[in-house]
Amino acid sequence: MSARRIEVTTSDGVVLGAHDTGGDGVPLLLLHGWSQSQEMFRHQLTGFGARRVISFDMRGHGGSEAPTHGYRIARFAADLRDVLEALAVDRVDLLGWSMGASVAWSYLELFGDARVRSLVVVDQPAAVIAQSWMSEEERVRAGSILPVDGLVALADAVAGPEGESAVRAFLRGMFSGPVDEELWSFVMSEVARTPPHAAVPLLIDHGTQDWRDVVRGIRVPTLVIGCDGSHVPPESQRWLAERIPGARVHVFPRDIASSHFPFLENPEAFNAVVGAFLREVEHGALDSRPMH
Repeated sequence: MSARRIEVTTSDGVVLGAHDTGGDGVPLLLLHGWSQSQEMFRHQLTGFGARRVISFDMRGHGGSEAPTHGYRIARFAADLRDVLEALAVDRVDLLGWSMGASVAWSYLELFGDARVRSLVVVDQPAAVIAQSWMSEEERVRAGSILPVDGLVALADAVAGPEGESAVRAFLRGMFSGPVDEELWSFVMSEVARTPPHAAVPLLIDHGTQDWRDVVRGIRVPTLVIGCDGSHVPPESQRWLAERIPGARVHVFPRDIASSHFPFLENPEAFNAVVGAFLREVEHGALDSRPMH
């Protein structure tokens, strides 16, 4: 099967744009983050040699339809299931970046790991907001980056007349130090494709999820990737790897990548780390147990 752009219609009638590089074997499926698109992975579609790679725009993002319903992580997990079924994929390696990791976690919680051979989690807190009942130690470990009122204020700003500026400021905080102008323009051009009626409810739903109980039940080989220069504390990614039985962790130092977007900043380094992990999975070097 050769590379192709396809459309997948979800169980509730939403058309999603997808890309499948073709090839044999277990595919790697890439899940993008909030207000982004599958174009974020432009260096990964062909960055793993002959490996089959699949990506798609989640509803309300990129080239997919933007209905007025379904902007919840659980619905996005169902959309992932629909994509796997439409492409007749019965075994898959999942890579979830940012919100995409939450979609992967939700999929595992709702549908189990029968189809999932391995998981790569890229720079996502186990709990985005710091709830009042969490201790300071719990907040640090979870990687909570916003207080409750901070999430509400951000959502209000994104929904308001200066929404574009609010999103721009939020995303700029995901980089430490200077940002390559071409990379920044590309990121912002993809953000502009997500309308507020999709971005706002999804931001609230995504931000209020707490995955700490779910991740400790993951029983497939897992790699957690963090970045010293990201707004997500790397300590939280190390803790996350400790929480997931048998998981590996790799934190990129600032001289390799210094943002929430290591796959864009330094695709060669990123692809090398992910590729090495997947080769271990293929050779049976990492254990895999059913999820309960």
